[in-house]
Amino acid sequence: DKSRKFGSYVEEFWNEAYLAPDCSTVLNLNPFFVLEDGPDAKNANDQILRAASLTFASIKMASFLRHEEMPPDVFHGSPLCMDQFKSLFGSARQPKVNENDIVAVDPTSKHIVVICRNQFYYFQALWPDGTVAVDENDIAEILSAIKEDSHKIDPEMSCQNAIGVLTTLPRKSWAVARENIEKTSDHNRSALELIDSALFVLVLDDFVPRDINEAASNMLHGSYNLEHKKDRYYQAGTCCNRWYDKLQIIVCADGTAGINFEHSAIDGHTALRFVSDIFAETIINFAQSITLSIYGKGRIPSVISAQVRRAACVSNGNGIDISPKKLSFELPLSLRDTIFFAETAIGDQVVSTETFVLEFKSYGKEFVKANRMSPDSFVQMTILLAYYQLYGKVVCAYEPVLTKHFYHGRTEAMRTSTEKAAAFCRKWCNHYATKEEKLQALRDATVEHSRLVKESAKGKGVDRHLFALKCIAEKNNMPVAPFFESGPWKTLNHTILSTSNCGNPSLRHFGFGPVVPDGFGIGYIIKDGCFHYSVSSKNRQTQRYVHTLERTLCQIGKLLRPTTSVFVEAPKVMNRVESMKLEYLDGMDYWGELDLAAPVQVPATTLKSNANDSSEVATKFLARVVRRESSVGLDFGEEVPFAGSPELTLRKARSTEDE
Repeated sequence: DKSRKFGSYVEEFWNEAYLAPDCSTVLNLNPFFVLEDGPDAKNANDQILRAASLTFASIKMASFLRHEEMPPDVFHGSPLCMDQFKSLFGSARQPKVNENDIVAVDPTSKHIVVICRNQFYYFQALWPDGTVAVDENDIAEILSAIKEDSHKIDPEMSCQNAIGVLTTLPRKSWAVARENIEKTSDHNRSALELIDSALFVLVLDDFVPRDINEAASNMLHGSYNLEHKKDRYYQAGTCCNRWYDKLQIIVCADGTAGINFEHSAIDGHTALRFVSDIFAETIINFAQSITLSIYGKGRIPSVISAQVRRAACVSNGNGIDISPKKLSFELPLSLRDTIFFAETAIGDQVVSTETFVLEFKSYGKEFVKANRMSPDSFVQMTILLAYYQLYGKVVCAYEPVLTKHFYHGRTEAMRTSTEKAAAFCRKWCNHYATKEEKLQALRDATVEHSRLVKESAKGKGVDRHLFALKCIAEKNNMPVAPFFESGPWKTLNHTILSTSNCGNPSLRHFGFGPVVPDGFGIGYIIKDGCFHYSVSSKNRQTQRYVHTLERTLCQIGKLLRPTTSVFVEAPKVMNRVESMKLEYLDGMDYWGELDLAAPVQVPATTLKSNANDSSEVATKFLARVVRRESSVGLDFGEEVPFAGSPELTLRKARSTEDE
């Protein structure tokens, strides 16, 4: 029924739960991905080439979606709701004075915004009909020009005008600052509208992470680096080089790449589909370059089928301007003070937050499956047990379970700290328990966890239901049940261990910040032969917890039977022990279990539009989602030339046969 405003009685209140809080989105809401290295070793460490490759694939995906050709996600033969993809490109979270935030989506977006050294640029990437207007080499030349231009500004001056750091403020403070920027001039209002309406933001960081921990931290909140000049310090880190209200592709100076995405409109599974497709497309492009001279074009099909018609080759007066332009802002001294105080505030957050990763490679999914356990349930038990071994407590833990089987479905909460999980932790740490007793307790805990995951996936969880009942009572001025003021309810909503499983071979790490001051944010990726964890906390022993987690995995691994039991014993050979066959779904926030029946079929939201639908119906994902087209022309801003050249000249001479 396309006249329905919401998919369920929960949706309205769940959307407002994202958009109403005053806290900063940094560390509190936005998750991050760290991508695996690029497929081409010659380009993997080159910032411009890596950024151009990922940007080109992303533009193709935006075109793919614009033409409504993207295949839907499918699980057990049933298509999943794809409504969130309407808010993937061209969307921005916007703060409002004395109101909740909104998410505005421009369905006609055609340009990309680039942030480099705290300065903003943009270029047009799509034709008005949604066809791709630039190729990978065009983008590389554009980004090179932008990077060169960004170095013309003194770093301290760049920091003083780092308007992107304002997106790290609490939302009410950011709303006031944004209103002041818009009131200063129409020019400022147009510049902000160009940022909001961009397909996405590409961030070029002047930063090289020393290790994977620093890479993860940079994708989560940027880096902190004070430089001294004369009698004062200024922020030279990347924590100001961001725009947290939009989807961001972040590329470091050494080619390390990642994603930071605004979470109110899309969940991890949607962002994962985006990253998976663009990463796979970069691999296909590399493979096609290898086989081109042998097989010609088309031998290896693309993951993202999008037409490319280079604007640089159009010379009949019907072309478009794809040269990069710089965005400037007219900032009074009071706004520069606001920028400075925003920088010092996010600086405090960065230095008080630790992020450490664990890449456990002794065993992974296949080993756990061979021991007849769900890998996701197994990982959840390791997280609980590590905390218990370090602190002697079983605490509130949370895992989101995907509910995209349902119309506008998002997630349900799975509470990992069950009675059987608590019994497992106590049994494992009992010095007198036998090996068999410990393993049985582990199996019992994972079976119970898997059972509750299945119930949550079918919409039978309790968290969202209770939350919605409380909100309905408040909305209608009805008495709120005393239960919602009780100790158990408060304990349930103080999540010490906030966890989520989201990943596949395209990702090296996935993570987010803790949701309470004394908590841990734990993202993990389950791979065939390894487990990757990313753990963040504020003022807690993050690294020590990660070490305990590694020790926990080693302890459990020693008691489980190996995947392969092969040894020579005359006159026979014992072959591999066959394990129970399990069925899993990679990349989800949960894993399918034995004989998991699909939830009740509901109409899946597709990306097909209906000419009879009103725009209000067609964009009703969020309670405060606004569909609008930008009124700012793409000739706004200053031209960015090559050094020594009066204007940027792209390779118009390149023949169309090379396409």
